[in-house]
Amino acid sequence: MIVRLAEGTLQTRFGTFTQILYYDGQKEIIALVMGDIAHKKNVLCRVHSHCISAHIFNSIECDCREQMEMAQRLIQEAGSGLIIWLDQEGKNNGHLALLQSRKLKDEGLSQTEAYVKLGYLADARNYRRAAEILHELKIQSITLMTNNPEKVSQLRNDGLIIAGIQQLIINHP
Repeated sequence: MIVRLAEGTLQTRFGTFTQILYYDGQKEIIALVMGDIAHKKNVLCRVHSHCISAHIFNSIECDCREQMEMAQRLIQEAGSGLIIWLDQEGKNNGHLALLQSRKLKDEGLSQTEAYVKLGYLADARNYRRAAEILHELKIQSITLMTNNPEKVSQLRNDGLIIAGIQQLIINHP
């Protein structure tokens, strides 16, 4: 269960968002909201997991930072939407798992294969808190910005209506 703790404005390169801070008893979750989204259909939405390497250290080994920027830009262009930021580093296996998997990735395994070989879950992320926030914000349906079919499945299983999917395709040079 989530609890809304606080909210305030956030000025970004992509316009002004309202950030709403939630707490689930263990972790904080942030919803970045632009415009009036309550009781709306087809709200543009990104559910985004924390990535220290990309968001803090500007790593080029994944496209997490670019996906966040693209989501903010698309929301700005649409004039409304939201991003839910979940603390789920390393596909929710943690940064240790990410570091341990590095050698296996260098040997040619995918991130998922490396996690499994090390004894972690292939993807331990859970989107239930995001679903709770979307319900709390009284959103009728969303257009989900994602490349992850498992995210779509989990959110639908939690009672969300996903009216459409907007893939976030990043073209690396």
